Amino acid sequence: MVNTRHGAIALLLVLASCGGGGEGEGQGKGPPGGAPPPTPVGYVTVREQPVTLTTELPGRTAPFETSDVRPQVNGIVLARLFTEGDVVRAGQPLYRIDPAPYQAAVASARAALQRSQSQIGATAALSRRYGELVRINAISRQEYDNAVAGASQARADVAAQQAALRSAQIDLGRTTIRAPITGRIGRSVYTTGALVTAAQTEPLTTIQRLDPIYVDIQQSSADLLKLREQVLAGNVSRSGGARVRIKLESGSTYPQEGTLRFADVTVDPATGSQTIRALVPNQQGLLLPGMFVRAELVEGVQGRALLVPQRAVSRDERGRPTVLVVGQGNKAEPRMLTTNRTQGTDWIVTGGLRPGDRVIVEGAMMLRPGMVVNPSPFGQRPAAPPQGGRQAQPQAQAK
Repeated sequence: MVNTRHGAIALLLVLASCGGGGEGEGQGKGPPGGAPPPTPVGYVTVREQPVTLTTELPGRTAPFETSDVRPQVNGIVLARLFTEGDVVRAGQPLYRIDPAPYQAAVASARAALQRSQSQIGATAALSRRYGELVRINAISRQEYDNAVAGASQARADVAAQQAALRSAQIDLGRTTIRAPITGRIGRSVYTTGALVTAAQTEPLTTIQRLDPIYVDIQQSSADLLKLREQVLAGNVSRSGGARVRIKLESGSTYPQEGTLRFADVTVDPATGSQTIRALVPNQQGLLLPGMFVRAELVEGVQGRALLVPQRAVSRDERGRPTVLVVGQGNKAEPRMLTTNRTQGTDWIVTGGLRPGDRVIVEGAMMLRPGMVVNPSPFGQRPAAPPQGGRQAQPQAQAK
């Protein structure tokens, strides 16, 4: 009876083992798993388009005109006729110097002129009388020549005294020091009662014209050379002149644009840069001389440019820029690029791509050249992967 029980247990173990094997075989005979779906990527299509070329450089403001006010005569300052920091007009009185010595000089020159003028009549009459006498040989020719010379000298003395009077009047007028230009006047270095001289080197004050105002910018001579070459080749248009936008120290953008005036003809050998001067309107007086600003130069328009987002560009082991494009059969293809500059968040590509190429922007990190991708325009949801083996597996199990 024990043997019978052992036989029954062995039979059950055999059946259990046969049933487990059948289930495993059934599972093993299911449909095999399909290949992984293509990697979804986002791309942008490269097209030729006009691009406004800009570059941002540091700069400093400088006054449009500057005039150091100095005395042209010697004397004591009697009065200051302006308020420091105000806007003064050309010709406006600024200082008054004691005029008494110069008034006396004018009076003396006027008297000397009158004395000289009184001699003209006498010498002229003597010359005429001697002319009549010399014709009848009543006097010698020498006496007549002396009379004529005396009349000429009297006329010359009058001209000299007229010039002396004019010079004295000019010096008298200079006792009132006037503004040579229109602009904002600074602090007065000299006060009432100070002695000033015509030969002094220190100015009494300084006037600066701040509307418009200059912005002096330093730019690499190599970059300027490239821009000139592009303009000469016809790739960049500069119609209407180069424009300049100003960013202030506070981070805000100045509301008015300036214009590029000139680039210095000399390259600084120490820095390899050239000074560019822009002219900016400044009616409200917001810009002051010496301020640090950022100048965005609108250099021109490149009519047929290819733009590639910077996030799509990587570097190979030699540092050369490369991108992946969607090629035939939706396979990732590498391309070597030639670029010359950035514009905002894009590279301006001059070689390596053609209009219509689809550059992979998103999903390129895990790609290798030749891999099949599922492309969709950047910013859109990728399309569903094609039906494959994994979708067929539930149908096989249903069968």
